[in-house]
Amino acid sequence: MSAPDQPVVRPMRPEDVPAAERLKAETFHQVDARMLPRSVPLPERRSPERGRAWVERTHHLLRTDPGGCWVAEDEDGLAGFATSLTRELMWILATYAVRPDLQGRGTGRVLLEAALHHGRGCLRGMLCSSDDPRAFRRYRLAGFTMHPFLTLRGTVDRSAIPLLRRVREATPADTDLMDSVDRRTRGAAHGPDHALMQRTWRPVVCDSGTGSGYAYLAADGSVALLAATDRRTATELLWTALADGSADGSVQQVHHVTAANEWAVDVAMTARMEVTTSGFLAVRGMRPPAPYLPSGALL
Repeated sequence: MSAPDQPVVRPMRPEDVPAAERLKAETFHQVDARMLPRSVPLPERRSPERGRAWVERTHHLLRTDPGGCWVAEDEDGLAGFATSLTRELMWILATYAVRPDLQGRGTGRVLLEAALHHGRGCLRGMLCSSDDPRAFRRYRLAGFTMHPFLTLRGTVDRSAIPLLRRVREATPADTDLMDSVDRRTRGAAHGPDHALMQRTWRPVVCDSGTGSGYAYLAADGSVALLAATDRRTATELLWTALADGSADGSVQQVHHVTAANEWAVDVAMTARMEVTTSGFLAVRGMRPPAPYLPSGALL
């Protein structure tokens, strides 16, 4: 019996985005449900609001980096996809998913190679990986060093929140400052991604004679991205997020904390939050950024 034909890989088009969103939501939910520790609540399926934000971000990447966005398709439809971007001399893998029935058959390898080709002139690379052993193997074989992520979770002890005076609401006029902090922490500016993130999340900034930094906060107060020139500034930004998000007593989570960012772990210990492991930061040609908490897709 002959082997089935391999899916055809081609550049992503705008009309592919809705199907890619559904595939990504389903495959990532399956991985989370399979890999999360039993002590962690089962993941909820992506809300329509988050789905719309994902679609907007992917259309943004199709505009800024059409050469980094690829799909695979077969007779059953969308088989997989990869979206990536380059910012200055940094290559970033934003999202990468393969239909479950095709995983382990070479489709993912071809998609990743196409996305990596988009960053062929870059000196550095970075991506977020799940705990899936197959993903770990794929990225390691592509030359990435894998650094475990910590997740900080719990109800914040509000009596531990320090006096916060330096953090203010950010405006588009702060974008140059944000890009400057990006270059210092991760080696490349976010550039056009800041306009998207400023529409998606609440931006705050801290700028003084002793340090600068910024953070994007999600609607629930969680940190979507945080970057600073020094630990004191990063600490104040994180405390601001925890203070705002925990005002109603809800459980707070801080994701994507590497060992290079122990200042964030110290905040969690003071706030009486728990620490677990979840996923990896994969880097190539660089060390894990610090003080820095990356976003899951735009890093």
